[in-house]
Parts: sequence; C-alpha cells; structure tokens
Amino acid sequence: MKETAVSKLSNPVSRRSLIKTAAAAAIGAASFPTVVPARALGRGGHTAPSNRIVLGHIGVGGQGTQHVVGGPWTQKGGMTGRDDVQVVAICDVNQGRRDNARHLVNDRYGNSDCAVYNDFRDLLARKDVDAVLIATGERWHPLISMAAARAGKDIYCEKPTSVTIAEAQALRQTVRDYGIVFQQGTQQRSSYSFRFACELVLNGYIGQLKEVVVGVAGGPTYKQCTLPSQPVPSYLDYDMWLGPAPWRPYNADMVGGWMAYRDFSGGEMTNWGAHHWDMAQWGSGNQLSGPTLIVPPNGKDVKVLTYHFKNGVTYTRDPDRTARESPDGNGVLFVGTKGKVAVWRYDLKTWPENLKQVKIGPNEIHLHSAENHHTDWLNAIRTRSRPGADIAISARSITISHLGNIAYELGRPVHWNPDTETFVNDPDADRLFARSMRSPWHL
Repeated sequence: MKETAVSKLSNPVSRRSLIKTAAAAAIGAASFPTVVPARALGRGGHTAPSNRIVLGHIGVGGQGTQHVVGGPWTQKGGMTGRDDVQVVAICDVNQGRRDNARHLVNDRYGNSDCAVYNDFRDLLARKDVDAVLIATGERWHPLISMAAARAGKDIYCEKPTSVTIAEAQALRQTVRDYGIVFQQGTQQRSSYSFRFACELVLNGYIGQLKEVVVGVAGGPTYKQCTLPSQPVPSYLDYDMWLGPAPWRPYNADMVGGWMAYRDFSGGEMTNWGAHHWDMAQWGSGNQLSGPTLIVPPNGKDVKVLTYHFKNGVTYTRDPDRTARESPDGNGVLFVGTKGKVAVWRYDLKTWPENLKQVKIGPNEIHLHSAENHHTDWLNAIRTRSRPGADIAISARSITISHLGNIAYELGRPVHWNPDTETFVNDPDADRLFARSMRSPWHL
C-alpha cells in the first residue's frame, strides 16, 4: 500500500488496560456512604482516570522539562497539567535532571508516586505505560523510539528524527511494523500561521510555486570533537549518555554543547532545518517525496544550497534573503508566479498584502489542523490515526536536511532518487547514508 500522510494505522494496537482507580472501587462499594470527587468519575469536564493515557518521559533536560510542566510553546502546564494524561515515570542519565523532574511531577500531583530510571529499557518494560515522550539528544532518537515501538508504546519524539538517512528509514519501518502512533516534535505542524501559509500556496493564491527559500542558519555548522578529557561527574552515566555515538572522552563543553559536534548532530541543518525544511515540504506538496538533485554553493554560478524537484520547484537555503524579505529571517518564504508568502513563528507576510485576509473555502485544500501538538498526538492515540507530524512525514523532511549536509560535505552536486530513497550511482554519498554505532547499539 502506498504510504499516505493521513490514512489510519494499518496495524492498530489495542489500548492497554489502565490502572484501576480508587474511584472505581468506591462505586462498587455501594453499602458505604462515600463522596467521590467529580474528577475521579470523569464528571464536570474531567477525564476519568480509566481513560487517561499513562505516560513516561525519557530525557528531561531543558526541552524535556518543558514537556513535563509546560513552556513557551507547550500547552500550559505541560503533560502534568493535563487532565487526560497521568505521568508515572521519568528517565534520564543525569541524576540531577531526573530527580528535578520527579519533584515537579510529584508536586503537581500532590503525591510521591513518580518513578525514576537511569536506563530507558527499564521504563519501557513497565506494562502500565501506554506512551512515551522522548526528548534526548538526537543520536538516541531512532534507537529509543524503535525500542518503544517494539514494546508497544505510542511515541512523541523530539526532532530531529535521526543523525543519518538510514536511521530515519529504519525508524519509519519499525513504527509501521508495530502499528504505533508516532508524533515528531515539529510543532510548527500544529501552528495556524504555518498551516495557513501552506494552504495559500497549495490553493494557488500565489500562482504556480517556483521556489521555497528557507532561512536555516549556517549550513554545515557541526565540527569534529577534539576537546581534552575531564573527570566524569558522579551524577552522570556518561557511557549511557554517549549511547550509539563514537566514544569520546568526557568534556563539559562537549556534553553541554553536543549539537555543535558531528558525532552527535547534523548541526543547524537538522536542528532548525527539521522545522523549516518540513514546512517547505508541506507547502510544496512534497511531504512524501524528495528532490532529484542537490547542489551546494560553488562560488560561481550557484550561490546557495539548492534542491531541484521533478516539477521544477527549487528549495534554497538562503537566510540572508529571508531576513531581507520578512521581519524574522529564521523562517520560510514561498515564491510563486503571482505572489509570495513568508512565514515564521508565529506570523506571516504576504505579497500582495490582502492575501493575509483570505478565507480558505470549503472546497479548497485544507491541511491537517490541530489545537496544539500534544493534543494532536493524544487524540491520534485514542483514535488510532496518524497525527500531523507522523513518521512518514518526518522521515522525508529530515532526509532533506541530511541531503544538504552530504552535498556540503562532498562539495559537489548529489543525485537522489526520491522514489527508492537512494543515491544515484554515487559510492561516496552512499558511504554517508549510514554510519556504524558504538557497540552494543545497532539499528
């Protein structure tokens, strides 16, 4: 069956039985005069405990803590502020972070029930956990997500999807094999301004789309790690922190700034690129496809990284241009034959200006809409459907980022087959398609 972004899961997983509640016991004990709170019965707009999704968090650093208790873009109160979720477990290789998150969870619930784990496999072994929210470094995203899928857990995983193309493809296959609901943490998919901008483009309000300009900083911003060795702090399981990445001696600057190093990340091309290349895919209608040719700047006729598609559309990485044409250079600009749309967090600008007032008609293209990214995922869990940032979408979007990095690294054009998702007669590019993992970790 051809992969689609909106179809129902082909192998739905039945919801596991949730923990029995004291309220349920009280209902059965009719001979005892007991006052049962409305919350316990699911009345007054509350979700009954038996219908709550039991959740574990894996990785509770800065972004991970926002997921637990709320932040600038998460729903107010985070997961612990939701009535339809029960957070029961925290996992992190940093003792200080996991103890802090446990305290925050227990403080919200007014108890001491939250369990903590150093090893994600121990959390995944819990039968009462329905779903996990993964916010580790990206080197861990594919492996933990694949292990969670095999354990029957639904998954919200922070971006980027992977460090290599091979990892993204392996994760996609595993999620499909186990019928798991997977949401990538590309929350722009649940933002009105980005959705509306993409709908304007797809419905022809700027004419025929010719180019998508993406304001991703830096190109290949990552570097190799040559920092000196330092003593490993007692609160950190450093071997587990490294995980599948190559062994490097501990250095506080490396651990604190891991995104700058190729061992752990694809740099800004995969960091912000996971968001903005994804918007380019969404608005151009290419979210389940890819380019045929990727050309890095050569100092002559090609000034910026350029992707070419079968339909004649190009993507370019040009933050200077997006900065000139919109108030926020860190965004996406769609250029058509009759107009333009620039969109960023969380506003947009149109040429002509009146396009901003357009109301998309009932018979026009309407993209996936969500109240917010967490709710979109939780709703998909309950209906066994695919959320807005499903694995089929995120695997393709992160591949765009990786293809750009590979073209930069090789310093020459790269040909790609978007149907087979392989390089075309290019052994050097093939060698960058995947990478070995440190034992005992493997795909």
